[in-house]
Formats: sequence, C-alpha cells, structure tokens
Amino acid sequence: MMKKLLYILICVTTPVAFTACSKSFLEMVPLGSQVASSTSDYDKLMNSPDFYQSRNAGGWQEVVLMEDDLAAEDGLFSPVSQHMTRLFQWQDVIYYPNDSYQRQPLLLSGLMSNMYQLNKIINEVMNSTEGTDAQKRSIRAEARATRAWSNFQLINLYGKPYQAATAGTDLGFPIITQADITVTEFKRGTVQEMYDFIIKDLTEALPDLPVVPAIRTRMSKPAVEGLLGKIYLFMGRYNDALPMLNAAFNDLGAGSAQLYDYNQTMGTGGSFLPMDPNLGPTKGPGNNFIDLRESVLFKVYSNGRYNGNLYGNNGLVLTPQTAALYGASDLRLLLYTNKNPDGSLNAGGRLRKYGVQYTRYGLELSELYLLRAECKARLNDQPGAVADVETLRQHRMPAADAAVPAVVTGDQVALIKFIIEERIREFAMEGYRWFDMRRLSVDPLFAGITFTHTLYKKDGSTTSYTLRQPDRLVLQLPYLFMQYNPGMPNNP
Repeated sequence: MMKKLLYILICVTTPVAFTACSKSFLEMVPLGSQVASSTSDYDKLMNSPDFYQSRNAGGWQEVVLMEDDLAAEDGLFSPVSQHMTRLFQWQDVIYYPNDSYQRQPLLLSGLMSNMYQLNKIINEVMNSTEGTDAQKRSIRAEARATRAWSNFQLINLYGKPYQAATAGTDLGFPIITQADITVTEFKRGTVQEMYDFIIKDLTEALPDLPVVPAIRTRMSKPAVEGLLGKIYLFMGRYNDALPMLNAAFNDLGAGSAQLYDYNQTMGTGGSFLPMDPNLGPTKGPGNNFIDLRESVLFKVYSNGRYNGNLYGNNGLVLTPQTAALYGASDLRLLLYTNKNPDGSLNAGGRLRKYGVQYTRYGLELSELYLLRAECKARLNDQPGAVADVETLRQHRMPAADAAVPAVVTGDQVALIKFIIEERIREFAMEGYRWFDMRRLSVDPLFAGITFTHTLYKKDGSTTSYTLRQPDRLVLQLPYLFMQYNPGMPNNP
C-alpha cells in the first residue's frame, strides 16, 4: 500500500469506513482527472455539506470529552465507548490498530478529507471556464479561508499551544497544499509555520470575500475578520486582534448574525418552548440542526446522546464548580436538567446538558462578543470589555442581573478571568473549553492551573483523573497516520 498521509485519511471519512481503504477510491476518479471544469462547478463544490456539518460523527465530539468543565456518571458513561473513556481519562493513546471499529479520530479524518477538496478548488478554479475573474477569486478565497479554519483545528489538536518564544521549534502539523495522493512524504514543520500559513490564507482571502455571503453556510468578510481576531488573540497578539474583531462587527449588518434574547425566547410563550423532559427547549437552536441565527460562520455537529454518533454526551454532567458559575436567574441553566435520561433524579444533584443536541462551532456572535471583550480587557480598556460582556449577558438573563460585578470591573486580571468564566457559561460541554485550556496553560495570568475529571460512582465514591501537562494538551498522531508516514516524529 502507498505510504501517504492524505490517502489513508481521505479514505476513512465515514464511520462505516474506518476499517480499511481500498484501491476503488482511486478508480472512482482516475488520477489526473478533474471533477469540475466550469467556474459554476467549483462554486457548487463549495456548497458541500462536509464543509459545515457533521450530523452523525465528527465535529468536536472528541474534543468535548477532554474539556474540564464536565464530569461523568459511572454506569451511564462507561458502557458507551472505549474511545470515550480514553479521551475522558486523557490517556496517551486513544486509537489502537486493533480497535474493532474506529481506528482514526473523527475530526482528523473529516478535516483531511475536506482538505483534499479545498486544495483542488484553490489550485484549479482560476483556470476554470466561463466565470469572471472576480467570481473565480471569490471562490478561491472561500476555499482558502475554509482551509485556514481547518488548519486552526488541526494545530490545536496536534501542536503545542502557541508561545512566541518556542513556536519556531515546536512541532506543528503538516501543511498540505496539493490535492495529490501520489505525494509520499509529509513533514510536520513548526507551530509558527502553521500559524503563519493560516494567517496568510485568511489575509489574502479577505479582499475577495463578500460582506454578506449568498449562502449563509459559506465564508464572508466578517467571518474571516472574526477568525483572524480569534487567532491573533490565541497568539497573544492583542493589538492585532482588536482591529480585526472591530472590523467583523462593523461588517455585520442586516441579514447577518443576531443574538437570541433568552428573556423572550424562553419566557412565557417563548419561541423556544415547550420544554421537553428529555430535550429541553424543543424549538431552541440546540435542537434545530440548521438554525443559523447566531452564526457568523456556521459549522455544526451532533452533540447529543449516543445514537450512532460513535460519541455522545451520555453520562456527562457539569462539574459542581462549573454549575456554581451560573447565577440563579441565568436562563442558560434551562439547557440543563438534574434528571437522568430515564427521568430519575441525579443522586448528587448534578446537571446534564439536554438542551443542546447540536453545537455550532465555527464562529458564533456570542463568542465574537467575548473575544472582543477579552481583547479589550487585556489592552486595559475595562469599560469597553464590560460593555461587550454585558451585551451578551443581557440576552441570557434578566437585565437587572446582567451587570458585571463591581469588584470585577475595575480589576484587569479579575475581569479577564470573569470573561473566561463567561465563555464557560456560554459554551460549557460544547468543545470550546479545550481550546481555552490549551492557551491558558501557557498564560502567566493562569499559572499553575490544573485540569481534572471526576467519575462519580453509584456507591458515592469517585475516581479522579488529572491531565498530564504539557504532553496531554497535545494529542498523539494516531497509529495509522504514523504507519503511512514512518519518518514523521510523533508527539510524546
């Protein structure tokens, strides 16, 4: 068999295909043939659902299990999947070659499959027929921005958290620019090279993107400006981040993302109601796969109970520390229940998330507010930071309770930590925390931070797991990945 990273990954894009890769994949599209010729063809390729949805498997399903805002109930959690257990325990190896079903990470496989198609569009669309130069540039820009978004996921799984002092030597993830399965050698490069490549893709795509996309699932100028702001913030480049975040807000207009006001939607007669005992707000965005209202960049994955998804939230509950972050009037608490799936009360009063069967993880407007708030706080603009946080909070709880506490508003460090906690309140058990765990682990303001998981047993005892830093803030490249790239160094 051929020794190539891309070949093995693009062949295992669905759960039923995780056991093998056959020559028939190549025979479907003969080597050297194009699947598109006209500009319209390439435009339609950018509509691929694979670029914005992971209905049954993929997305951040694996990432959720590694974040520290959750715990697990033994008996509900343990029987579901050996991979869930390994991820929850932050084990060194998650995927073994003799695993009976799944031998590759879902997110990695999905992103690499998309990478092949994106590179094909990027490299070929300018030579397509019939379309105008502007149309071709716009399609290429969307593909480049989508590639950058994909690479940002990959580097936050398989590269160390960004630190300017070491990024030039820390191992990154291979930068893949060709849609060519005959390539036999891939090199990891460095974290800095990957971030530079991501930023180059986004900045060069920006001038050719529409302010308002013709289709909401596709890339736009405010989406890319927001992503650039997020990436700069994750790199600690706050002076570069803030102008991009401001630009994203300036370019959001009519027809763009808007915040739901939970005071209305979950109030008497609200549009998210009725409340289902197993699903929570039945008409809320968390139970509506195609709800785009709050999305600046729409990406969605299944985040409900195990039901053919390979992963699920069975047995997962908020930690008591996370639950304590919410005020009693915070309407986001209506997305949680203290009842087990069978209707019985949780013996410890712990809360499971039942109002979010589907999570948006591209760039939500709520995150854009929190990213800008954090950036302002780190640049000593406390009033501006407070205003952004309170804008979000006023849409999640009664206005009387939405104010940032006075003891926080005048203290820069306290305000930054409050904003990080607000990110937990907004996105608990949805995957966002994994990215924050990584970046906060190298942030001097959070020095000494530890990450733990607790498994609650029926007899009242517990088992705790502590993430081993810094190694397990980076995933090992899976066995099949290494098998087909034998000269590539793995993570420890």
